Amino acid sequence: MPIWYYADALRQRHGPFTAEELAQRLQRSELNADTLVWRDGLPQWQPLRERLAELPDALAGTATDFAYVAVADSSPYAAPAAAIASDERYVAQGEVIDAGFWKRTAALLIDSMVVGFVYYMALIAAVIVLGIGAAAAGSRQGSGLGDVATFGIGMLVYLLYPLVSALYYAGFESSTRQATLGKMAIGIKVTGLDGRRLSLGRALGRWAATLLNYLTLMIGFLMAAFTQRKQGLHDLAAGTRVVDRWAYTAHPDWQVRGLGTAAKVVLILFGILYGLALLGILAAILIPLATQN
Repeated sequence: MPIWYYADALRQRHGPFTAEELAQRLQRSELNADTLVWRDGLPQWQPLRERLAELPDALAGTATDFAYVAVADSSPYAAPAAAIASDERYVAQGEVIDAGFWKRTAALLIDSMVVGFVYYMALIAAVIVLGIGAAAAGSRQGSGLGDVATFGIGMLVYLLYPLVSALYYAGFESSTRQATLGKMAIGIKVTGLDGRRLSLGRALGRWAATLLNYLTLMIGFLMAAFTQRKQGLHDLAAGTRVVDRWAYTAHPDWQVRGLGTAAKVVLILFGILYGLALLGILAAILIPLATQN
């Protein structure tokens, strides 16, 4: 017997349910034709109207016109991850809300932490492996492997970070979610100017274009606060934009215009951390000067 799950208006997943239980909720107008459902065997979440034939006939036949009512109960179970936003579900209609500067900043802060963590973990592992190899080679007189290992460690320090960063940003932003982990948390995604998903090559080009922001002393990033479509310099170069996660879908009315709770929490936490770091630096400078006097 297939087990069903559905997603409410806030994309919270509910389930598991049998087909009969799902049909009963449908009959009580707790679900509607656009409610996204999933069961084992489906490649992605689908509107309920496309799966009505799989519900009990006696109940499904009565569920033609019904309004959505948010369900308050929750479940410790969650449906396996299935792509909701994909090229098949691209809808070029409705209002499009661009992600503003502060939303993008909050996402970038999260992504920077993720990339930094992966980089240091990979670097530590590589240094350990190469270090062991260098030590073993150094024990052999006349062997040049130790110098090679030392050179390899030096190259890793400089080359590993851009490699991890490129794989992370290009891989996630060209995926069906069109967003990095930070952007997913904030509720935004990257698209082409037409709203469609980026190819891997184009996403990689967008990542490479971020170098322009550093060459302009970060002014390229600040441009997202002033351009019409909230595009940074790298977006203008790559022909991309960052929009709400529900833009270019069948539910443009689910878009959020303000910052949102996740973005506010991230910005406040990082603001506190940076403030404490600044106070620590000032204290390290001023306390020795005060004691000298």
